Amino acid sequence: MSSYEIFRRLHEGPSPLRLPNAWDAGSARLFESMGASAIATTSAGVAWAQGYPDGGRLPAEVALQVAASMARVLTAPLSIDMENGYSDDPAAVAGMARRLIDLGVAGINIEDGTNAPALLAAKIEAIKNAAAKSGSNLFVNARTDVYLAGLVDGPKRVGETLARGAVYREAGADGLFVPGVVAPEDIAAIVEGAGLPINVLAWPGLAPADALGKLGVRRLSAGSGISQMLWGQAEELAKDFIQAGRSESMAEGAMSYARIQALFVGA
Repeated sequence: MSSYEIFRRLHEGPSPLRLPNAWDAGSARLFESMGASAIATTSAGVAWAQGYPDGGRLPAEVALQVAASMARVLTAPLSIDMENGYSDDPAAVAGMARRLIDLGVAGINIEDGTNAPALLAAKIEAIKNAAAKSGSNLFVNARTDVYLAGLVDGPKRVGETLARGAVYREAGADGLFVPGVVAPEDIAAIVEGAGLPINVLAWPGLAPADALGKLGVRRLSAGSGISQMLWGQAEELAKDFIQAGRSESMAEGAMSYARIQALFVGA
Protein backbone atom coordinates (compact mmCIF):
# COMPACT_ATOMS: atom_id res chain seq x y z
CA MET A 1 0.00 0.00 0.00
CA SER A 2 1.37 3.42 -0.94
CA SER A 3 2.00 6.15 1.63
CA TYR A 4 -0.80 8.13 -0.02
CA GLU A 5 -3.32 5.37 0.63
CA ILE A 6 -2.07 4.77 4.17
CA PHE A 7 -2.38 8.48 4.95
CA ARG A 8 -5.89 8.69 3.51
CA ARG A 9 -7.06 5.70 5.51
CA LEU A 10 -5.83 7.33 8.70
CA HIS A 11 -8.56 9.94 8.17
CA GLU A 12 -11.37 7.38 8.20
CA GLY A 13 -11.86 7.34 11.97
CA PRO A 14 -13.49 6.66 14.30
CA SER A 15 -10.71 8.21 16.40
CA PRO A 16 -9.01 11.34 15.04
CA LEU A 17 -5.57 11.00 13.50
CA ARG A 18 -3.27 12.61 16.10
CA LEU A 19 -0.42 14.55 14.52
CA PRO A 20 2.40 15.72 16.86
CA ASN A 21 3.72 18.34 14.45
CA ALA A 22 7.48 18.22 13.95
CA TRP A 23 9.90 21.02 13.06
CA ASP A 24 13.00 19.15 11.94
CA ALA A 25 14.23 15.65 11.10
CA GLY A 26 15.10 14.92 14.71
CA SER A 27 11.68 15.76 16.14
CA ALA A 28 10.01 13.90 13.26
CA ARG A 29 12.01 10.75 13.96
CA LEU A 30 11.38 11.02 17.71
CA PHE A 31 7.61 11.30 17.25
CA GLU A 32 7.57 8.37 14.84
CA SER A 33 9.52 6.25 17.37
CA MET A 34 6.82 7.01 19.96
CA GLY A 35 4.13 5.47 17.76
CA ALA A 36 2.83 8.37 15.68
CA SER A 37 1.13 6.82 12.66
CA ALA A 38 1.95 9.85 10.51
CA ILE A 39 4.05 12.99 10.87
CA ALA A 40 3.10 16.52 9.90
CA THR A 41 5.08 19.72 10.18
CA THR A 42 4.41 22.94 12.05
CA SER A 43 5.26 25.81 9.74
CA ALA A 44 5.93 28.05 12.73
CA GLY A 45 8.25 25.52 14.35
CA VAL A 46 10.10 24.91 11.08
CA ALA A 47 10.55 28.64 10.47
CA TRP A 48 11.85 29.31 13.99
CA ALA A 49 14.25 26.35 13.87
CA GLN A 50 15.68 27.74 10.63
CA GLY A 51 15.97 31.28 11.99
CA TYR A 52 12.95 32.90 10.29
CA PRO A 53 9.69 34.35 11.60
CA ASP A 54 6.47 32.49 10.89
CA GLY A 55 3.98 33.74 8.33
CA GLY A 56 5.26 32.97 4.85
CA ARG A 57 8.76 34.33 5.51
CA LEU A 58 10.59 31.01 5.20
CA PRO A 59 12.26 30.69 1.76
CA ALA A 60 10.68 27.91 -0.27
CA GLU A 61 14.05 26.28 -0.91
CA VAL A 62 14.71 26.08 2.84
CA ALA A 63 11.27 24.56 3.39
CA LEU A 64 12.06 21.93 0.77
CA GLN A 65 15.39 21.13 2.39
CA VAL A 66 13.69 20.57 5.75
CA ALA A 67 11.09 18.33 4.09
CA ALA A 68 13.84 16.30 2.42
CA SER A 69 15.66 15.81 5.72
CA MET A 70 12.46 14.56 7.36
CA ALA A 71 11.61 12.23 4.50
CA ARG A 72 15.08 10.70 4.77
CA VAL A 73 14.57 9.47 8.34
CA LEU A 74 10.88 8.50 8.26
CA THR A 75 8.92 5.46 7.21
CA ALA A 76 5.55 6.88 8.35
CA PRO A 77 3.60 9.12 5.93
CA LEU A 78 4.73 12.74 5.97
CA SER A 79 2.54 15.81 5.49
CA ILE A 80 4.14 19.22 4.91
CA ASP A 81 2.65 22.57 5.90
CA MET A 82 3.18 24.79 2.83
CA GLU A 83 1.67 27.86 4.55
CA ASN A 84 0.23 29.82 1.58
CA GLY A 85 2.46 27.97 -0.90
CA TYR A 86 5.06 30.76 -0.68
CA SER A 87 3.57 32.41 -3.77
CA ASP A 88 0.37 33.94 -5.10
CA ASP A 89 0.98 32.23 -8.45
CA PRO A 90 -0.92 28.91 -8.58
CA ALA A 91 1.55 27.51 -11.12
CA ALA A 92 4.49 28.25 -8.82
CA VAL A 93 2.67 26.71 -5.87
CA ALA A 94 1.91 23.60 -7.91
CA GLY A 95 5.58 23.40 -8.87
CA MET A 96 6.59 23.35 -5.23
CA ALA A 97 3.98 20.69 -4.48
CA ARG A 98 5.40 18.58 -7.30
CA ARG A 99 8.86 18.82 -5.72
CA LEU A 100 7.40 17.65 -2.41
CA ILE A 101 5.76 14.73 -4.21
CA ASP A 102 9.15 13.83 -5.64
CA LEU A 103 10.47 13.67 -2.06
CA GLY A 104 7.78 11.12 -1.17
CA VAL A 105 5.50 13.47 0.79
CA ALA A 106 1.99 12.02 1.26
CA GLY A 107 0.08 15.22 2.06
CA ILE A 108 0.25 18.98 2.36
CA ASN A 109 -1.49 21.80 4.20
CA ILE A 110 -2.15 25.04 2.37
CA GLU A 111 -3.97 28.04 3.84
CA ASP A 112 -6.10 30.98 2.83
CA GLY A 113 -5.09 33.47 5.53
CA THR A 114 -6.65 36.84 4.79
CA ASN A 115 -6.75 36.26 1.02
CA ALA A 116 -9.91 35.70 -0.98
CA PRO A 117 -11.06 32.05 -1.11
CA ALA A 118 -10.78 32.07 -4.90
CA LEU A 119 -6.99 32.35 -4.68
CA LEU A 120 -6.61 29.27 -2.49
CA ALA A 121 -9.08 27.41 -4.71
CA ALA A 122 -6.94 28.17 -7.75
CA LYS A 123 -3.84 26.92 -5.93
CA ILE A 124 -5.59 23.71 -4.86
CA GLU A 125 -6.79 23.03 -8.40
CA ALA A 126 -3.28 23.58 -9.78
CA ILE A 127 -1.78 21.29 -7.13
CA LYS A 128 -4.28 18.51 -7.79
CA ASN A 129 -3.67 18.73 -11.54
CA ALA A 130 0.09 18.51 -10.99
CA ALA A 131 -0.35 15.57 -8.63
CA ALA A 132 -2.54 13.73 -11.12
CA LYS A 133 0.03 14.22 -13.88
CA SER A 134 2.70 12.74 -11.60
CA GLY A 135 0.52 9.74 -10.81
CA SER A 136 0.27 10.58 -7.11
CA ASN A 137 -2.75 10.88 -4.86
CA LEU A 138 -1.47 13.73 -2.69
CA PHE A 139 -3.75 14.58 0.24
CA VAL A 140 -4.48 18.32 0.13
CA ASN A 141 -5.64 19.69 3.46
CA ALA A 142 -7.13 23.16 2.96
CA ARG A 143 -6.72 25.40 5.99
CA THR A 144 -9.12 28.26 6.53
CA ASP A 145 -8.27 30.97 9.05
CA VAL A 146 -11.85 32.08 9.69
CA TYR A 147 -11.53 31.32 13.41
CA LEU A 148 -7.78 31.71 13.91
CA ALA A 149 -7.64 35.18 12.35
CA GLY A 150 -11.19 36.23 13.28
CA LEU A 151 -12.04 36.92 9.63
CA VAL A 152 -15.74 37.43 10.49
CA ASP A 153 -17.72 38.04 13.67
CA GLY A 154 -18.32 35.05 15.95
CA PRO A 155 -21.93 34.22 14.95
CA LYS A 156 -20.93 34.17 11.27
CA ARG A 157 -17.91 31.90 11.58
CA VAL A 158 -19.59 28.55 11.03
CA GLY A 159 -21.32 29.83 7.90
CA GLU A 160 -18.17 31.45 6.54
CA THR A 161 -16.14 28.31 7.23
CA LEU A 162 -18.68 26.15 5.41
CA ALA A 163 -18.83 28.57 2.48
CA ARG A 164 -15.06 28.52 2.09
CA GLY A 165 -14.95 24.79 2.62
CA ALA A 166 -17.39 24.28 -0.25
CA VAL A 167 -15.16 26.35 -2.56
CA TYR A 168 -12.08 24.35 -1.56
CA ARG A 169 -13.90 21.01 -1.86
CA GLU A 170 -15.02 21.94 -5.37
CA ALA A 171 -11.40 22.77 -6.24
CA GLY A 172 -10.32 19.29 -5.14
CA ALA A 173 -9.36 19.60 -1.45
CA ASP A 174 -9.30 16.32 0.47
CA GLY A 175 -9.67 17.77 3.98
CA LEU A 176 -10.58 21.00 5.76
CA PHE A 177 -8.44 22.37 8.60
CA VAL A 178 -10.19 24.84 10.91
CA PRO A 179 -7.64 26.00 13.53
CA GLY A 180 -9.05 27.96 16.44
CA VAL A 181 -12.51 26.37 16.56
CA VAL A 182 -13.24 25.07 20.06
CA ALA A 183 -17.00 25.10 20.77
CA PRO A 184 -18.47 21.58 20.34
CA GLU A 185 -21.59 22.95 18.66
CA ASP A 186 -19.50 24.78 16.06
CA ILE A 187 -17.35 21.72 15.43
CA ALA A 188 -20.44 19.52 15.02
CA ALA A 189 -22.00 21.96 12.56
CA ILE A 190 -18.82 22.18 10.49
CA VAL A 191 -18.42 18.39 10.44
CA GLU A 192 -22.02 17.96 9.32
CA GLY A 193 -21.89 20.56 6.57
CA ALA A 194 -18.38 20.44 5.15
CA GLY A 195 -18.43 17.16 3.24
CA LEU A 196 -14.70 16.74 3.99
CA PRO A 197 -12.68 15.22 6.85
CA ILE A 198 -12.32 17.93 9.48
CA ASN A 199 -9.00 18.78 11.13
CA VAL A 200 -8.85 20.88 14.31
CA LEU A 201 -5.93 22.34 16.24
CA ALA A 202 -4.97 21.59 19.84
CA TRP A 203 -6.18 24.65 21.74
CA PRO A 204 -7.02 25.62 25.32
CA GLY A 205 -10.57 24.47 26.04
CA LEU A 206 -10.70 21.98 23.16
CA ALA A 207 -12.32 18.65 24.01
CA PRO A 208 -10.08 15.54 24.26
CA ALA A 209 -9.46 13.45 21.17
CA ASP A 210 -12.04 10.79 22.01
CA ALA A 211 -14.78 13.39 22.43
CA LEU A 212 -13.73 15.06 19.19
CA GLY A 213 -14.02 11.71 17.45
CA LYS A 214 -17.61 11.43 18.63
CA LEU A 215 -18.25 14.84 17.06
CA GLY A 216 -16.89 13.50 13.77
CA VAL A 217 -13.45 15.15 13.79
CA ARG A 218 -10.98 13.09 11.77
CA ARG A 219 -7.67 14.84 12.49
CA LEU A 220 -6.16 16.60 15.50
CA SER A 221 -2.97 18.62 15.11
CA ALA A 222 -0.60 19.75 17.86
CA GLY A 223 0.45 22.70 15.69
CA SER A 224 3.32 24.71 17.15
CA GLY A 225 2.37 23.74 20.72
CA ILE A 226 5.10 21.17 21.38
CA SER A 227 7.72 23.39 19.76
CA GLN A 228 6.65 26.39 21.85
CA MET A 229 6.80 24.37 25.07
CA LEU A 230 10.33 23.26 24.27
CA TRP A 231 11.41 26.81 23.43
CA GLY A 232 10.13 27.80 26.87
CA GLN A 233 12.02 24.98 28.56
CA ALA A 234 15.19 25.79 26.62
CA GLU A 235 14.93 29.40 27.74
CA GLU A 236 14.69 28.39 31.40
CA LEU A 237 17.61 25.93 31.14
CA ALA A 238 19.80 28.48 29.36
CA LYS A 239 18.90 31.15 31.93
CA ASP A 240 19.88 28.84 34.76
CA PHE A 241 23.17 28.02 33.06
CA ILE A 242 24.07 31.53 31.86
CA GLN A 243 22.97 33.49 34.90
CA ALA A 244 23.51 31.03 37.75
CA GLY A 245 26.20 28.84 36.22
CA ARG A 246 24.35 25.68 37.24
CA SER A 247 24.83 22.37 35.45
CA GLU A 248 22.34 20.23 37.39
CA SER A 249 19.20 21.50 35.66
CA MET A 250 20.37 20.16 32.30
CA ALA A 251 20.21 16.60 33.64
CA GLU A 252 16.68 16.87 35.06
CA GLY A 253 14.36 14.94 32.77
CA ALA A 254 16.89 14.76 29.93
CA MET A 255 16.70 11.97 27.36
CA SER A 256 19.89 9.94 27.39
CA TYR A 257 22.56 10.38 24.75
CA ALA A 258 22.34 6.66 23.93
CA ARG A 259 18.59 6.76 23.39
CA ILE A 260 18.80 9.77 21.09
CA GLN A 261 21.71 8.26 19.20
CA ALA A 262 19.76 5.05 18.64
CA LEU A 263 17.00 6.93 16.84
CA PHE A 264 19.31 7.71 13.95
CA VAL A 265 21.57 4.68 13.63
CA GLY A 266 20.93 3.35 10.16
CA ALA A 267 18.70 6.27 9.15
